[in-house]
Amino acid sequence: MPADLSGGLIPPRQFLRMCRSNLRRPKVADSSGTELTGAGLLTRTLILRRLLRRRVLGQQEKHVGVLLPPSVGAVVTNAALAIDGRVAVNLNYTVSPEIMNACITQCGIRHVLSSRRVMEKFGFDLDAELVYLEDFAEHVTWIDKLSSAAATWLLPISVLERRLGLTAVDPDDVLTVIFTSGSTGLPKGVVLTHRNVGSNVEGVNHIVHLTPDDVLLGILPLFHSFGYTVTMWTVLTLAPKGAYHFTPLEARQVGKLCRRHGVTIMIATPTFIRSYLRRCPPEDFQTLQVVFTGAEKLPGELADAFEKKFGVRPTEGYGTTELSPVVGGNVPPSRAVGNAETECKEGTVGRPMPGISAKVVDMDTGEDLGAEKSGMLLIKGPNVMKEYLNQPELTAEVIRDGWYVTGDVAVITADGFIRITGRESRFSKIGGEMVPHIRIEEEIIKALELDEEDPVSVVVTAVPDERKGERLVVLHTGLSREPDVVLRQLSTAGLPTLWIPSADSFRGVKEIPVLGTGKLDLKRVKELALKEFSATPPGDRGRES
Repeated sequence: MPADLSGGLIPPRQFLRMCRSNLRRPKVADSSGTELTGAGLLTRTLILRRLLRRRVLGQQEKHVGVLLPPSVGAVVTNAALAIDGRVAVNLNYTVSPEIMNACITQCGIRHVLSSRRVMEKFGFDLDAELVYLEDFAEHVTWIDKLSSAAATWLLPISVLERRLGLTAVDPDDVLTVIFTSGSTGLPKGVVLTHRNVGSNVEGVNHIVHLTPDDVLLGILPLFHSFGYTVTMWTVLTLAPKGAYHFTPLEARQVGKLCRRHGVTIMIATPTFIRSYLRRCPPEDFQTLQVVFTGAEKLPGELADAFEKKFGVRPTEGYGTTELSPVVGGNVPPSRAVGNAETECKEGTVGRPMPGISAKVVDMDTGEDLGAEKSGMLLIKGPNVMKEYLNQPELTAEVIRDGWYVTGDVAVITADGFIRITGRESRFSKIGGEMVPHIRIEEEIIKALELDEEDPVSVVVTAVPDERKGERLVVLHTGLSREPDVVLRQLSTAGLPTLWIPSADSFRGVKEIPVLGTGKLDLKRVKELALKEFSATPPGDRGRES
């Protein structure tokens, strides 16, 4: 792995070496039928770089927008920008035009690379010049083809690196900007360096122990840090082949792609694998060896059902955009080097990857709490982002003495496994006590006898309250029992009186807002709660006193 003397990894340099050692092996494919070997991937990447420099991008133009779904074309585009020293900004095509243009403005993006098919589907009016990549085909010359092919097959990699200027890249130079999901507010631009992404790829390899026979499924969008780092750069720098589909929501097409290419590793959210469980036959995943989940809690019932049908038990990991994104994960039993039972502990998100440290601190005092105590989770390591783009004050709030404050509440077990117990934004401070929304939700779900695999139908949040500061409220899409019955069960379950909402704090809504990943959209949940309860005078709230 190319590295400077301080150990920083440079993914674009490793990409060149990966292609050279896989010239004739299939390396990337997608559901459109496109498939490239290592040689084809590098040649196309070099050609696109030449075209972008010649026809579109100015010499000093640093940030370049990319608006493409997971596909061979998206992979080639990101690789071309990386080897040219540009900063690819993969834009989220599930947000509103206003938010997308706010992201474009933050980065100072002048050009957005896309395709006509994408723009026909989404129809964004962008505050940047739109470039259709398919229009480049007529501008490829025989010199472009010959020069790129010669560089791919014949030119020593060390010479090619110097020609591309990659030997001058510092590990702490910026590789990409990825915007947060915006679940708690306006998306923030997370600045990730070569070191961030390169070290994270190596860490993932340590968990999953990738081989040249592996085929990695790429369904997570590249504007998502998991998609960008794990399902794209892992393929671009290491041995596995990547098989891509434009959206994770089309279960049957995803299943067919897995069967066609013999996918061995799936990285997805529980929401997506629940869909595959319902819609895909067992033969679609007959080559599957690893299912790695993140972004939301993996229910035990879902893991049981998936294992029963497909013969592979999903494991859980943890990460955030600001951490490049992976912190750690449970080693899948099929990839355990030692005793599988000591490398995987269900109910946790695994141990931190090599080089990454984790600790929990008191949420009020910041005091280190040690093992088996619940507190704010802090992470330190080469995966911690460089900064929030153009927001130094906000960066200083979340990175303290090199430790990133995750906003997640967790326990670290005596043997080093991390158990996430909540999120700071999902707590209320009532009567001086931190009240966890998630814990209350879990008991309400039990009281209503809801299936954890069903779509989100109940959420606990809070609205301002004159007396207590905050008031717990429950949004739901329908209750099978009256609120009084549910509340009695919460009390029977042992929840403190302070944690139990009042009966008039339940409100039916049409749907619970969620993001594309299946995670709660906490910003919209809060807005909905404020709207629903703004005109409702509080009733008897003795339970919260």
